[in-house]
This record gives sequence, C-alpha cells and structure tokens, in this order.
Amino acid sequence: MLDRAYLHIGQPKTGTTYLQDVVWGNRDLLLRDGLVLPGRGHREHLWAALDVQERGGLARRHPEAPGSWERLCRELDEVEGGAALVTHEFFCGASAEQARSAVERLPAHEVHVVVTARDAAGLLAAGWQEMVKNGGYRNLRSVADDDSHSEFSWRTWDLGGVLERWGPTVPPDRVHVLPMPAPGSPPDDLWRRFADVLGATGDDYDVPERPANPSLGVVEAELLRRINMHLEGFDTPYDRGTWIRGYLAERRLRDLRPDSERVSLSPRLARECAERSARAVALVRERGFAVHGDLDQVLGPQQPAAGRTPGQVADDELLDVATRLLAVLLGDVRDLGREAGRRPDDVGADAGADEGADGGADDRAGGAEDARRPPGGEHDRGPDGHPDAGTTPAPDAETPTGIAAPGALARRLAARVRRRR
Repeated sequence: MLDRAYLHIGQPKTGTTYLQDVVWGNRDLLLRDGLVLPGRGHREHLWAALDVQERGGLARRHPEAPGSWERLCRELDEVEGGAALVTHEFFCGASAEQARSAVERLPAHEVHVVVTARDAAGLLAAGWQEMVKNGGYRNLRSVADDDSHSEFSWRTWDLGGVLERWGPTVPPDRVHVLPMPAPGSPPDDLWRRFADVLGATGDDYDVPERPANPSLGVVEAELLRRINMHLEGFDTPYDRGTWIRGYLAERRLRDLRPDSERVSLSPRLARECAERSARAVALVRERGFAVHGDLDQVLGPQQPAAGRTPGQVADDELLDVATRLLAVLLGDVRDLGREAGRRPDDVGADAGADEGADGGADDRAGGAEDARRPPGGEHDRGPDGHPDAGTTPAPDAETPTGIAAPGALARRLAARVRRRR
C-alpha cells in the first residue's frame, strides 16, 4: 500500500494545465523522488475524473474510457510505499458521495486532496472564455446564471461549493489549498508550492516559463463566440479541440493581438463573485484547511483592473479583428495548397471561368459542403481540449487532378497545429 496518495482536483483555470504539463513532462524524475503518476497519460486522468462522476457516454469518448478510475486504482494497488498523484481539474465537479467513494478507493495510508484556487471573478471570466474556446456561444451573463453540473459552471468554479463536497473526505490538515500566485510572482511559484505539497524536492525538473493555456483578449473572445454561432459540423470533442480551440483560438486569434485587453465583468457580476470568494475564504479559515500561499489572493484584487465586458465591444472592433483573421486564414489555405502541389491556375476564378457561371456556382457549393465536413476520424478531445486520440483514419483519396481532397488538406493542417503547440 502507498504511504500517501495526492488527488489534485482542480479547480479549472487555476494553472492546472501548467502543473500537469510539468508532472507529465518530468514523470521519470518524479518516480526517482518517490512519486508515482499512474496511467499512460493525461487523458486517462481526465477519463477517471468523469468516471468518478458516473458520466454517461464515456464509451463514445473512447472504448477504454469506462472503468478508468478503477484501472488507475488497480495500478496503484501494486505499489508498496512512496506516494502517488492523480490530477485533473474535473474531479472537483464530483458530488459529496462520489468524492467520498473516490477517496476511500485510493490504496494509501493517507489521502491528501489538493485544490488550486483563485478568485471567483477571475474564474468566471476565464471559465467563460474556455467555454467559448471549446465551441460555446452563450454570453457571459447566461453562463454566470447557469446552475447545471457542467464543467463550465459554478459546479467547478465555486471554491466554497467544491470544498463543502470534498473537505469532509479527509482530515482538514490533508486538504491543501493553493491560491494562484500574486501578480509579479516568479514564473515557477505555483509549481514550487505544488511540489512542496507533494514532497517533490528535486531542483532539476523542466518547468515551462509561460502559462500553458493563455487567454484571449475581450475583442477576440467575443468574435470567437459569434463565429461559434455559425459553425456547423464541429460536433465532436476532437473537432472542437483541434479546430476551434487549438487552431482558431490559440494559434490564430491569440497571435493577432497577444497583448490585447482582457475580459472584465459588469459591476453586478463583480459583486456577486466577490461574495462567493468571501464565503470560500471564510470556509477555508473556519475548517482549518492547509493553505500554501496567500489566501487573500482568493478574494481577488481590491480594485478590479479597468476593462470592458464582451457586450461592450464595438462592431467596428470586431470587424477589424475579423478582417485580420481572414487574411491569416487565407494565407494558411494558400500554404496548404502549395504543400499539396496545387498550381495557381487550378483554383479560384480561373477554374470557375472555364466552367461558365453555372459551373462555377456548382463548384463553390461543392467546396462549401466539403468544408463543413469534419476533418475525419473518431479522435476525441476532452472538454478541456487535451487530445484523446483514437484511430487515425485513412487519408482521403486524391482527386482526379492529383490534388489532395479537402479532408486531406484539413488533416495536414491539424498535424501542423499539433506540432506547433
């Protein structure tokens, strides 16, 4: 049996992707220091988090997804001594009963629950944007009013609610709350505090210097929300993760204006979030949970940074960013055409002119239909956009002219996106 098991349950948008990149990228060093990371990769911990919550449809995500939690625990059953870490931010959405069952199943003398936390206003703004990056199109107020069990709701964003459900599962001194670093803190501050909780004392870990999941500006986020309202055929987690989040949001929109204005909340929403944060901080102090860092950071800034809500973005700003984005996308299409061996006289007005007006219209209609088709394959991505790869489909056949069909071009672009991330 393990000496200790650490269950890092989130919250979302609290540096979890950054921390998970560090631990999976340094898995061998963690093992050297006595810490086991079970499973074959991040996606198995994602599946396990959903499995603990008894989510339906796991088999559609991947044939191996059902039963993931029990498989991880059975792997840990074989470990004698030392410590283990299971980490995914969606664990925090579990009910009190599901949390209790998960902790009881872990084969360890001591189980520790680790919660990375931030102020409710910051979580709402970042969480809404994460929903948009994954294909959502509801406005900020609508999301703030959501009372569902979605990953993009107060079910996971409300620190007080998370601690009410998970806190009773272990003694208070084994509930570790790690507030987000204060502005101006060293880039590795969160990792150092997380590593201290885990007992990972090595100083030779490879730690990234920039956040793994940076934000969009308010104009870019609102533009993406409006684009999502018109998208068709992006129904699978893979499509949303690869194309909307990975390619459009993080590779193209973010790079247009990397230092653009951040998303802000209305005064009413800011007050509601401040009340949630105050309740959460009071709960942490009342229960005597172990705090690693400055708990006041969970209250948020006394004077919120000046900014605008998505609803205050002007149409001419959206048009400006949209036209820049269109220019970049056209460049991508041109580059893909060159890679596929297309000649300039194979595309555009020249091809349409040879067919006449009716033929050109038919060609454009066919191209639009192809463009709406998913890039292919039963790949899967979790709601947070991490890849859950299935089997890769066979490449599309070549067209009669020897030019790669649209699906093949799409896969080339998807591969390029994955290489650059």
